Amino acid sequence: MSTTVIKVTNEKITQIKDHYKSYLLDKVPPGGVFAAKHPTCMITAYKSGKVMFQGNGATVESSKWGGEPAESKGKSSSPKTRTDRYAVPSNISSLAIVGSDEVGTGDYFGPMTVVAAYVEPSQIPLLKELGVKDSKDLKDPHIIKIAKDIIHVVPHSILVLHNEKYNALQERGMTQGKMKALLHNKAIAHVLRKISPTKPDGILIDQFAEPDIYFRHIQKEEQIVKENVYFSTKAEGVHLAVAAASIIARYAFVTEFEKLSDIAGVPLQKGAGAGVDKIAAQIIKNKGETSLRQIAKLHFANTDKAKRMV
Repeated sequence: MSTTVIKVTNEKITQIKDHYKSYLLDKVPPGGVFAAKHPTCMITAYKSGKVMFQGNGATVESSKWGGEPAESKGKSSSPKTRTDRYAVPSNISSLAIVGSDEVGTGDYFGPMTVVAAYVEPSQIPLLKELGVKDSKDLKDPHIIKIAKDIIHVVPHSILVLHNEKYNALQERGMTQGKMKALLHNKAIAHVLRKISPTKPDGILIDQFAEPDIYFRHIQKEEQIVKENVYFSTKAEGVHLAVAAASIIARYAFVTEFEKLSDIAGVPLQKGAGAGVDKIAAQIIKNKGETSLRQIAKLHFANTDKAKRMV
């Protein structure tokens, strides 16, 4: 397990706490401001200004917040300086790019959803006018409005991994990281076929794993997209293709989420916090434990917590 510690301002700690509010824990360590259990890592912020990320996702999550490195442990605790062929070109903003992103990986309810989208430089002014930007700065109603405008403008591919399939793959030993890699590769391949014979200048993936791990996950696929593939954390701010993909993915996720609420018979809650545990317990009481298989990611700790409540 890797550990990354960054030093940030108190204002930034407040922002980080708000970002992970769905995962906050009731218990805070001595000298702590908050503790959160994200699906990929444990996050603990201290009054000293240090924020510690522990787990497989420590590198990716900590890199979202900047700050000064305070200390690191473990072989994957700090991002590698990207000087290899997967480094983002300095002129990427002027290139035609297929960008890909995913949502729903940290939500107990709802499906993992991956989208790839193709954006040419000539489309960027229009997309900005329509409000395309980092989806983390947007609320769901605004995201839905923007998505409905851009899905007719931007060639894209939406892949939804429904919970039954997700749970079956997870029970067979497939990691969430591999599921994401397979979906990203497939969505990108779909878009390349849609825009053929046009070829993009590059592919930009919102990084969730190191490139060698990503390509290891997809090595047995029939079609592997390798040419001009770049990886970057916070890729939504690097090229609008990823921002557009993120918005469309969120729109697709929310649409599926509403369908699952109807199936569950109760309004579902996003994230994986304590409120989610109570809703899952209610579903078990009303419909039985097996009903969660269609609605939730069963390997999350929320399942056991809900069972104990029942």
